[in-house]
Amino acid sequence: MKRKKLLITVSVIALIAASATIYALPLAADPVGAKDCGDILPPLPALKGRAASVPEPHWAQRGGTVNDASCLSRTPVAGVVAVRSEQDVAGAIAYARAHGLTISPAGMKHSMGGHAFRRGGVVLDMKGLSAIVLDAAKQTVTVGSGATWHDIQKAIHPRFAVKAMQSTDIFTVGGSISVNAHGMDHRAGAVMRSIRSLRVMLADGRIVAASRTENPDLFNHIVGGYGLFGVLLSAELDVVPNDVYRSERAMIDYRDFPKTFAALEANPAVGLTYTHLSTAPGSLLREALVYSYRKVPEDQGLTRAPLTEVSSTKLRRLTVNLAKRNDFFASAKWWSEKHIEHRLETCTITRAQAMKDGEACLVSRNDPMHDSVAYLRNALPAETDILHEYFIPRDRIVPFIDAMRTLFQQQHANLVNASIRAVDTESNALSYAPAPAFSIVLYLNQKTDAEGTKAMAKLTSDLIDLTVKEGGRFFLPYQLHYTPEQLKRSYPQIGDFFAEKRRWDPDGLFSNSWYARYAPAFSAPVSKS
Repeated sequence: MKRKKLLITVSVIALIAASATIYALPLAADPVGAKDCGDILPPLPALKGRAASVPEPHWAQRGGTVNDASCLSRTPVAGVVAVRSEQDVAGAIAYARAHGLTISPAGMKHSMGGHAFRRGGVVLDMKGLSAIVLDAAKQTVTVGSGATWHDIQKAIHPRFAVKAMQSTDIFTVGGSISVNAHGMDHRAGAVMRSIRSLRVMLADGRIVAASRTENPDLFNHIVGGYGLFGVLLSAELDVVPNDVYRSERAMIDYRDFPKTFAALEANPAVGLTYTHLSTAPGSLLREALVYSYRKVPEDQGLTRAPLTEVSSTKLRRLTVNLAKRNDFFASAKWWSEKHIEHRLETCTITRAQAMKDGEACLVSRNDPMHDSVAYLRNALPAETDILHEYFIPRDRIVPFIDAMRTLFQQQHANLVNASIRAVDTESNALSYAPAPAFSIVLYLNQKTDAEGTKAMAKLTSDLIDLTVKEGGRFFLPYQLHYTPEQLKRSYPQIGDFFAEKRRWDPDGLFSNSWYARYAPAFSAPVSKS
């Protein structure tokens, strides 16, 4: 009898384990190619082609469709040109002009509203322009616009580090400049501040330089201009010493964040910082983990280890995907970040060296930003993960979070991650930060059916209205779930931006789905005949 009970118990345990394994395997599985969930972009009028005796460009894809990281923007195009040289860009521009087509430069296509392509247009795959040349004496690096931050870090490590980039390294330099991206360094500002100069091909095929002193008006529109003013060919960027930091973290109440950040900002030794907000239902947006990196003295002779890739990809992917499934796993994910994750942190300075700085975890500046987030990619059908970002005046961050929490709870938003970063005043033409602000970055899961899209559209619209009410602005590289009126309220300068675009590109050669949707509301649309 006992043996029979034991066999039954073992069988039940085995069945549960097998079921759990079957459930978990798809959640941890590597993606197979790019995910494609369809097309929710607004319909656009077809472009009219015409016969012309201009040589065909170097097509990587003739006709067909393209998509972006949202997986929701499948769009038919004339084709994709594989750019390997500046001559390829010139040839594609000549071909598009002769055939009445538009041009859209594209990198990794992580904008989520068709910002890197337009229906019926020519897409320039810029990733082939990826040369990287370090000038150690000048402390600059000159890179092709298709170079990724991942490759730049590897090229300049261990002596130098990137000055300004996103918190992950998968993006191209051209893509980052086109949105004026920002990241963990609250002192460096966004990418714009680290640019020495740009080389740009204009709609007439001319190559010009743009900087704060040479063609400054063009410079201010190329940066954060979404590829609408020209094709960015290369950039000369500042690099900084690859300092060694002591990694620190603190758990605080979200209402204490402003004074906590003020103390970090006042400490010149703190080089990087970001904050994660709780995504657990029981403490939603009420707990905050503040991560900071404090510079250690230079005279310790610390050796920077080679850069390595983030480990445990499948386990990390499983954790993230389980958190999307129910409240229990969402709470478990936040608990593990609070109590376990820091114990698994890779400290790239050897323990013998770290002993000189106590038992601290020491890393080089490049280490925290050398993350290609492979664990966020998955093979799960019928769902996708969407980024939002909102820039809030620093004195309004707490009431914004309170109101945002209410929206999430009312609309049952599936929040995967929420973080806070700091931005200073940004002076480009379409600035998201006309004054110092805190950036709220949201990573949300949505179903890709009509109901899921409708729910995300409502949440986005409500968050934009809340942002404008608090005197802030929403980031433009994401889904197009907002009206021209909301765009105007958030960016009062948008009409001037579109007018300047027409001045530099009167025939509307450079275009994308975002421009095609919103520009007509602020001016007469540019015809392509």
